[in-house]
Amino acid sequence: MGEMSAKKNLRLRRVYEAPEPSDGARVLVDRLWPRGLSKADARLTEWCKEVAPSSELRRWFHHEEPRFTEFAERYREELAQEAVQPALERLRERAAQGPLTLLTATKDVSVSHVNVLIEVLQEGL
Repeated sequence: MGEMSAKKNLRLRRVYEAPEPSDGARVLVDRLWPRGLSKADARLTEWCKEVAPSSELRRWFHHEEPRFTEFAERYREELAQEAVQPALERLRERAAQGPLTLLTATKDVSVSHVNVLIEVLQEGL
């Protein structure tokens, strides 16, 4: 599968939305388990906490839109750390094999860490 199709395979959804057959692999990329959701209902392929923002960074950001640019820069620095690389590579391999839906409990996905994560994953494809 070419790199363009692998990039198209990446998508973002809220974990509370009902699973769809087109989701392919469903990977939760939050550090905390979503409130009020059972593991059965989530229908996850994997829970990849390693690629979530650190607790410190998440608390600082607090989903305040004016902070998103600085948050994205700090989060990219975290994703560049050597310890995170195996998890990123695993996600890239999933995207190369077929649809990969990255899931988050974030209410406003427009200012979600998952957008930054998708960019970083695509840069490596």
